[in-house]
Amino acid sequence: MTSWTITAESVDTADSLALRRDYYAEVAGRYWNRPATTAEVDEGLAGDGAGLLTAPTGHFAVGRHAGEPAACGGFLLLDDNRAELTRVYVRPAFRGTGGGAFLLAALENRAREMGANDMVLNTRLDLTEAQTLYRRHGYAEIPAYCTGPYMEVWFGKNLFDSPLPLSAL
Repeated sequence: MTSWTITAESVDTADSLALRRDYYAEVAGRYWNRPATTAEVDEGLAGDGAGLLTAPTGHFAVGRHAGEPAACGGFLLLDDNRAELTRVYVRPAFRGTGGGAFLLAALENRAREMGANDMVLNTRLDLTEAQTLYRRHGYAEIPAYCTGPYMEVWFGKNLFDSPLPLSAL
């Protein structure tokens, strides 16, 4: 039995926004090799397209561990077949507790419900924890499906190959 719960949530609730801020601060800080300032986080979140992570174009969820906001993630429907996983984040204090797996399974299940057959994503090489999580849960490297300054490796997974029910986690 897990002490994790995953719920659909708007990207602008207090918990969602705090998690998105933590996510951006961590990935930007790693990229710059220094802590991101509040102003830089604000700038990064402004107009970042997170508003599309709601039906019918996508989905966003918050993971709570024993009731405490601890993780978030979402996906954007790219076309009739693919969803793009994005903003997957587990706060450092909660890593290793199964939240990443639980969050991925919930997002994959919802993407299937919304008609996606495949989940794709892009990430950076320095985000090794993310790469480990994706590989551990059936994602494999694929050719680039998009380009951008912070995209260094691309992953994909067929959502019907071996879906893992949330009850199995």
